[in-house]
Amino acid sequence: MRFAHVTLPGHDRPQLVVVDGEDAIAVGPLFRDAPTSLQQLVEGGDAALAAVRDAVGTASVRVALAECVFAPAVAAPPIVLAIGLNYAAHSSELGLKADKAPTVFVLWPNSLAAHEATTRWPRALSDAVDYEAELGVIIGAPARDVSPEDALDHVWGYTVVNDITARDIQFAEAQWSRCKSFDGFTPTGPFVVTADEIPDPQDLHIWAVVDGQTVQDATTGQMIRSVATLVSHLSQSATLLPGTLISTGSPGGAGYSRDPQIFLRDRSTVTVGIDGIGELTTHCRIID
Repeated sequence: MRFAHVTLPGHDRPQLVVVDGEDAIAVGPLFRDAPTSLQQLVEGGDAALAAVRDAVGTASVRVALAECVFAPAVAAPPIVLAIGLNYAAHSSELGLKADKAPTVFVLWPNSLAAHEATTRWPRALSDAVDYEAELGVIIGAPARDVSPEDALDHVWGYTVVNDITARDIQFAEAQWSRCKSFDGFTPTGPFVVTADEIPDPQDLHIWAVVDGQTVQDATTGQMIRSVATLVSHLSQSATLLPGTLISTGSPGGAGYSRDPQIFLRDRSTVTVGIDGIGELTTHCRIID
């Protein structure tokens, strides 16, 4: 199944919808105590998802997605964990070494943004803002000390993430959370696709287009550490709670490493996508 958070016409706040083709079906009215957010749905486990599956076929009210305004597909996760240097081409182009263990950092909740939203930042703070197409993984059943063989059983679904990064700050500081956590620097969506729709998360085409130019074009099979390996590794030290979002790293093609460099400019449009999941577009404005 495919889910999103959208604001429906005539409503003033986002709600969870099932995406059926070009239509949105609100989940809340489907049955009593139905979940109204992705986090509630994930926390409800298999029973909640099964109830939505059973009820959606009887829904009489559909709204065209084109009439809706998207909100972040992952809106209130317990935590957002990001993985750095998980593609050899990307670590090489940044001149950074992929360590024996994954590079892990946290993204701040204010950075979450929606499909077709506008991300703004002050020119005085950074003039080297970059894009990063990434596969997002949403944890379902709590994961603690799980093996790589069992790790995907704890994945609820997948989404698209653009891990926007202020490169000048990244290379000026020892940690990476702040340079990637400006307001609106972590767009997610537009959809979350349940895990059963993605038979192999290591067999997905991932790409990015900036102002009409394709700048990243790769496959998730090029990850240094697979989704299963990452979930297993992270679960060794702490329980991964339902709804946790893991952004799994970006392939080569970053703007910082190009000659000439390509950074996000005032009025740039960047679209990152993963086949089978969706295309996530962000509009950029620089504040002077």
